[in-house]
Amino acid sequence: MASDRPNRRPNTRSSRLVDRSDAFVFFGATGDLAYKQIFPALAGLIRDEGFALPIIGVARSGDLESLRERARQSLAAHGFADEAVARALTDRLRYVKGSDDDVETFHALRRELGKARHPLHYLAIPPDLFGEVVDNLQASGCATGARIIVEKPFGRDLASAMALHETIHTAFAEDAVFRIDHYLGKEPVQNLLYFRFANSFLEPIWNRDRIASVQINMPEEFGVDDRGAFYDQAGAIRDVVQNHLLQVVSLLAMEPPSGHTPEAIRNEQFKVLDSIRPLAPDDIVRGQYRGYLDVKGVAPQSRVETFAALRLHVDTWRWGGVPFYIRTGKSLPVTVTEVLVELKRPPQSVFGEALPPDADYFRFRLTPDMSISLGSRAKKPGEAMVGEAVELFASHQSGTERPPYQRLIGDATRGDQSLFSREDWVEAAWRVVDGVLDATTAPCVYEPGTWGPPEAANVLQHGDRWHDPVVQPGAADEATIVAPAASTAK
Repeated sequence: MASDRPNRRPNTRSSRLVDRSDAFVFFGATGDLAYKQIFPALAGLIRDEGFALPIIGVARSGDLESLRERARQSLAAHGFADEAVARALTDRLRYVKGSDDDVETFHALRRELGKARHPLHYLAIPPDLFGEVVDNLQASGCATGARIIVEKPFGRDLASAMALHETIHTAFAEDAVFRIDHYLGKEPVQNLLYFRFANSFLEPIWNRDRIASVQINMPEEFGVDDRGAFYDQAGAIRDVVQNHLLQVVSLLAMEPPSGHTPEAIRNEQFKVLDSIRPLAPDDIVRGQYRGYLDVKGVAPQSRVETFAALRLHVDTWRWGGVPFYIRTGKSLPVTVTEVLVELKRPPQSVFGEALPPDADYFRFRLTPDMSISLGSRAKKPGEAMVGEAVELFASHQSGTERPPYQRLIGDATRGDQSLFSREDWVEAAWRVVDGVLDATTAPCVYEPGTWGPPEAANVLQHGDRWHDPVVQPGAADEATIVAPAASTAK
């Protein structure tokens, strides 16, 4: 492990908060995030949990009635047909009109809060406005006894992430800060953690002695579309690798937590990230799909990557020598997120047949469906002792899971930080990618609809290959993602 890493611990100053918040405030109340996620999440909490907090929207324009109408439109667009739920939400809505940089707006907010002394403030605004809002929350007394939710990205690199944390901690202790990454609120992602530690058969093989490699694929069939201006400031590494995919790595590679508290789990996740070597240029291949430069908002000579393939080294006793591969990108053949844990080959071919290098594996499908598969070999019918690839497959499609934002906002009102990113984890994740964020060389060009540039194979080692999820032939109406196995046992 590198010895020059900053040894920064999270701010442990206690905020001495009550168990539950007594008001919900969201800045950017007229924005897209509120429309697409916050209003439906609040309606779900009202319907499922009897959420009864006053709800105060803060924005620069409009009034209370226009905010209520926007809430009704949001619920209609997201399938909420229950008029009683919509009415309960709009009845709880309050409104403060003003600017993020005007302290008088925050004094008005304090008056609107009335007797509430433990509000939950959701900053559904661009990160460059966080500093002003935090300062004004503190100056107006709105930060006292309060919690705060901030949306990713948590900085653009390690230095800006550390600066952001310092800004937030001028008014809020670490246990009052909820860094929301909706990916952690997804049921399939939580199932990774559960499957790891609820099944004793995994532990004897979940290490360098039995596992050859771990591969995480997150291809997306669509391109940047109308998000060119945003995406050209981010790229694939900032957009999904530094946060979503390193979250998955930390859940896969963590040690068993030493207790039942949220901190026990988050401690082990941090240890994984802190053990990963910072990426070097040889560990990554960056790509850009042909046509990206023609997207509105993209710089004519942009070198931002729309594709990234990388190799991680997790320098722990359990994982030493096991490569962790990540591949993600836009305009690839299919949209799916999955983990493939490849087991080592048997030491000898008992039946004299040539075995494929990746005959045995675990596959965790996170999207679009949730499933767990065990890839293995079974004898073909007949007298000859020859085998074929089969996949033992278990899926879960109940449709009853709470949407991520509903789960996370509800958790934040209760002070439960289990599914939120801690300060030290965020900084450790940036430390992994910081050295390769702003490459000076042009990314490799690839054709839309392919699996990225051929150079992506350069990050593989030990004869490994990329595992390409495929679309099942004949699934014309609804694409079904399956493993490329010769037959499937269910």
